[in-house]
Amino acid sequence: MENRMDHNARMAKMTFASVYPHYINKVEKKGRSKEELHQVIYWLTGFNEEKMNQLIQDKVTFEEFFQQATLHHNAHLITGMICGYRIEEIENPLTQKVRFLDKLVDELAKGRKMDKILRHQL
Repeated sequence: MENRMDHNARMAKMTFASVYPHYINKVEKKGRSKEELHQVIYWLTGFNEEKMNQLIQDKVTFEEFFQQATLHHNAHLITGMICGYRIEEIENPLTQKVRFLDKLVDELAKGRKMDKILRHQL
């Protein structure tokens, strides 16, 4: 079994550009749009279309991707299980941020309403 340090290092070195097409495929297979995916990514990271496209083109790692992001102030409200991990218990900050994104993509693909995904508080 892979230990946590190896897992965290692998997450840090993975490029956003290599995972992004999988995100698109996952949400589109479930009837959601690329535009909705972008809305979710922009909400979490503070990026806009131009910035995200540049990061994809530059093939930045997830470490570089999240170094440039301004995480949404409600990101801490993203909780639950993803890939066998309880998000709120992940100790490595970068791995937790990657899992935040994974969880949002998963919720989008599962048909959750956008205002719930984006953790709008009343």
